[in-house]
Formats: sequence, structure tokens, C-alpha cells
Amino acid sequence: MKPIIGITMGDPVGIGPEIIIKALSRAGIHPLCRPFVLGDSRLFSNSVVQLRSPLKVRVVSDLRKVRSSRKFLNVLDLPIQDLDQLQPSVPNKSAGVAMLAAITRGAELAINGEIAALVTAPIHKEALRLAGSPHPGHTELLADLSGGPPVRMMLVGGKLRVILVTTHAPLSEVPKLITTPKILTTIELADRTMKKYFGIRRPRIAVAGLNPHAGEGGLFGQEDQTLIRPAVEQARAGGIQAVGPLPPDSLFHQAYRGDYDIVVVMYHDQGLIPLKMLSFGRAVNITVGLPFIRTSVDHGTAYDIAGKGIADPSSLIAAIELSVKMAKAN
Repeated sequence: MKPIIGITMGDPVGIGPEIIIKALSRAGIHPLCRPFVLGDSRLFSNSVVQLRSPLKVRVVSDLRKVRSSRKFLNVLDLPIQDLDQLQPSVPNKSAGVAMLAAITRGAELAINGEIAALVTAPIHKEALRLAGSPHPGHTELLADLSGGPPVRMMLVGGKLRVILVTTHAPLSEVPKLITTPKILTTIELADRTMKKYFGIRRPRIAVAGLNPHAGEGGLFGQEDQTLIRPAVEQARAGGIQAVGPLPPDSLFHQAYRGDYDIVVVMYHDQGLIPLKMLSFGRAVNITVGLPFIRTSVDHGTAYDIAGKGIADPSSLIAAIELSVKMAKAN
């Protein structure tokens, strides 16, 4: 049987419902998997009409009976309170509670092995806060729901793969956050993920320096020598094929031409700027370290175009396709 893939609706006042409907209207998805959506069936019925989609919403309760079809949109119904009061691009508590419920239920299904993978549509951090969640985003929330394992954000786009030591943190705080144990854990997760899900027996892992020229022997900062290098040496002592710290300004060119399988970066923009420059709208976000497969889009809720019917589903399609490949490898 084709793997069952759960797709959370994301922020109901963002572009999540729209890109889900568009993605699941594509012929290429259904031969790969049996997809269903975690969300409000009324919301999707309304969205189907607004988008003039030929899909018909079909409410499902027994996931074992989910079937692939370009004619139907399978929805595990999670009703939204005050649905009629939602407005596109306006975050509110009801929207936040609904998207939080979809993520929580999806994680539960994935942990219990009832679905092969969880794919998440984008959420809005303000709506998450209004719902009472202390988490800044999916990565931290899913880790908490899974019992708190060490997790990292990884992105795959075209010829680049990057994994982040730190995520959404002020740049001024990064030097305090990149401890040697945290860097080592990131390298280990990169190695494990490449082997388990991407079929690479001996992953070549490049570790980016923090400072210009990877510190230039201490001239431009000490972190590269005192924090990053010891982590790389410990990883190599454990049999991992890691090198670094390497100057970031040339490292991404080397990774792009195929010298490395994945790059460990110290902070958010260090890795996401080159990756999104090459693959924006087609890249996939993966949370590694969870006890299940989770992929997502490389963009946000796009409030500026929500409700206009012009959102591009390409990243969500890529996220679904990669989740299937990872599930089969697993």
C-alpha cells in the first residue's frame, strides 16, 4: 500500500488551505501516497469553491481507509470555533487554536505509527502565541510533543542541504548559543539523517565557521577555534567524515558543485540565504531528530496574498514528495 501522509492545514487565514488544495489537485501526488488533511472540513469546502477546484471534500475518520484520488480531498475533521469570523491575513485566537490542534493531532498520529509522515503547512507565530503556545515555531513545538529529543532544522533545496545549529535567535546571541556539545549533536544528526533517509553511506559533512575566514586563526574571533573545531575533531574521532570550520564565503560554492553532502551552519541566515537564493519556492524544511518524519514548506503564511488565489504550491508539493521518499527509505 502507498504510505499515508498527513498534512496539517497550517494557519487557516494564511495560504495553507489554498496551497494544499492546489497541491492535491496535481496528478503527480496521488500515485505516490495516500494524503489526507488535518483541518476543518467546512473551511476546505469553502476554499474549494473559492478556488473553483474540482476536488470534493470527503471527511475521513478511519485513516486505514484513506484512498488516493484526484477527485477527493480527504479531511480528518478538526472544527474551528467561530469559523465564520475568520478573515484572511488577520491572525486571531481561534485560528491559532485550530492550527495548534492540527499539529498536535498530526504529531500524535505520527508518533503512534498511524501515518508514515507528517507534512506541515505554514503557521503564523503571532497566532501561535494567541493560542497560548510558548513555542516560537514548528520545530520547538514538535520536539516538545515528542518528549524533548534534540532536534534541528534542516533544509533541502536543489544541490544544497543545510542543517542549523541555532534557529530563530538574534545574531548578537549566536556566539553564546553555539556550544561545542550543540555543534557536535548537529553534526551527528546530519550524519544519521544522510545515512537513514538519503542513502549516503559515508556523508561528507562540511561545518561552516562563524566568523569571516573561519576566524583566520583567531584574528577575527575565537569561536571557530575554541568551539567549532573541537566539535569537528570529536565527530571525526567517532568515525564521522566531517571537516571544518571552513570559511562560509567559499564553502557554499564548494557544496553546490558537489564537494559535500550537507553543510552544518551556525545560524539561520548563514544557511538559508544561499539555499533560498537557489531554490526559493521549491525547497523543503525537515525537522531531524524527531521520532517521525516531518517535512514542511520553505516559506511562511504569506498574509500579503492570502485569499487571492495566487499562492504557489511548489514547495508543498516538494515537501510531500520528499516525505514519501524518506518514508520509503525508513
